[in-house]
Amino acid sequence: MRTKIAPRENKRCLKTRGYLNKKTRRSRQWLSRRSDNVQACHSWLVQILSITSMTMDVRAVLEFATVARGLSLFLQAVLNAAIPDHDADAFRPPRTEEPLYLDCAVEWLLGGLSHWDAEHYLFIAERGYLYEHNFAFFPLFPVVLRGLADTVLWPLSSWLSVRGRLLVAVALGNSALFLLSVVALHALSRIVLQDRRLALLSSLLYCITPANVFMTAGYSESLFAALTFGGLFLLEKGFTFRACLALSIATAARSNGLVNIGFLLYLPSLHAISQIRVYRTTTKGHTKVLHYIWVIIRLLLTSLLGTAIIALPFCAFQYYGYRTFCTPSVSLERIPHALLSLAERKGYRVPDENGPPPLWCMRPLPLLYSHIQDVYWDVGFLRYFELKQIPNFILALPMATLGIMAAYAYFQANPELCLRLGLWESGASKGLDKPTPGLFNPRVFVYVVHSTVLLVFGTLCMHVQVLTRFMASSSPVPFWISAHLLLLNEPLLHRRKTSNPNVQLQTHSRNGCKHTPQNPIIALLPHFTTCSPTTQSILGYFLSYWVLGLALHCNFLPWT
Repeated sequence: MRTKIAPRENKRCLKTRGYLNKKTRRSRQWLSRRSDNVQACHSWLVQILSITSMTMDVRAVLEFATVARGLSLFLQAVLNAAIPDHDADAFRPPRTEEPLYLDCAVEWLLGGLSHWDAEHYLFIAERGYLYEHNFAFFPLFPVVLRGLADTVLWPLSSWLSVRGRLLVAVALGNSALFLLSVVALHALSRIVLQDRRLALLSSLLYCITPANVFMTAGYSESLFAALTFGGLFLLEKGFTFRACLALSIATAARSNGLVNIGFLLYLPSLHAISQIRVYRTTTKGHTKVLHYIWVIIRLLLTSLLGTAIIALPFCAFQYYGYRTFCTPSVSLERIPHALLSLAERKGYRVPDENGPPPLWCMRPLPLLYSHIQDVYWDVGFLRYFELKQIPNFILALPMATLGIMAAYAYFQANPELCLRLGLWESGASKGLDKPTPGLFNPRVFVYVVHSTVLLVFGTLCMHVQVLTRFMASSSPVPFWISAHLLLLNEPLLHRRKTSNPNVQLQTHSRNGCKHTPQNPIIALLPHFTTCSPTTQSILGYFLSYWVLGLALHCNFLPWT
């Protein structure tokens, strides 16, 4: 028999059950809110720690880069004074301006920064584009130099001539631009590699780049590197328009900025494919089709507009060269006699409104830059493959080796990704929340392709000794592969304890607080003889080219 419950007791039980259910709901809500708060705090702490670690790394890299810049300027002055200049057949325009009080001192201290191609940039900054072969050097860097000389250094105009102020502008401007390029490279490395240690070591290696002398002397490499690495960082962050502007300005510094169009075509395409895959699973019917069409239209507009923006400085500069020589408005009487005599003696063409136009003006596509590279520098496909150029191939061999190793190692680690051009994931990697950090990250694919293109083009179609500075100022891959090999093969840099723990990549502590990370380059140098052969090869290459470049280039001796 079922026991009957009195109405009063039944009412009391219902009230008790309702109270318990309400209490349970409140407890669950409280636990849910607390869980959300814990997750938010954890996310906030992770972001704070990430920003703090990045700030410490940037500080360490900037300190090392500043010391390297100061040491480079000091050594070039000492070596330039100690070693007599070689009588090279190089561009040396006559001085048409009377020297002032401090010109001799500045020439003695910074004269090593003005040799070889640097003389072209200084001449353009002072006189403009007078000779035809000056148009091989793009205008942004001379504009920067002249701007510094006429603004920041204008108070020194009573003691320094224009050339003297331009030399000071080279030292100050390239030092500042190199520091900017270091910060940009570190930021780009952090976001692409997703590996703090690899990004830090790559940036520290960049501070002792084999192309050091070209980052210090009157060349546009530091400016181009800062704009290129900064533009690629903005592109990786999704700021496409700002990235296009930065890469466009880079094209105004060097012609190989046109190659950066490949990044603009690839990275937005990757983003568009990922969006299409999301819409495929979240939308249906006509809405899905409209989303697809919008993504494709936006990709086409971004690619076309971005390509036009990046290529605009190159096209405008070629048009300026065409107007200067094909429709000239300058007579020979307006050119200083000393500069005109140099042109007649060396065979340099100058614009003359009374003379016939050059033959290249009659071509269907009259590109002055191609004409100059062909006639003045003898640049062309396989033209440098001669027995007498074997020493120059040997000079370029270490940089070429790094490029080849990076491409080979990446393909070995990601063969399927490379065959798919990195545009979509394989079935094995779709379930992974995050890609594997480090050099073999899928995001590195386009950078390896870019580096390989530069390597092939530089080897087959350029003066091959230029390959060192050509790649070191245009691609982060040589520094990524070098840092990867060091971390892979050097026991003193491994995470595990070694027989010599004083040389590990770690943080110093003061009163229990972590601050600047230890510089692994400085830590390894005292133990160079006991390091692995890979470490000795990489550091030996970087440091030997770092010093030899200063000794040879600053005295008009052949270098890369």
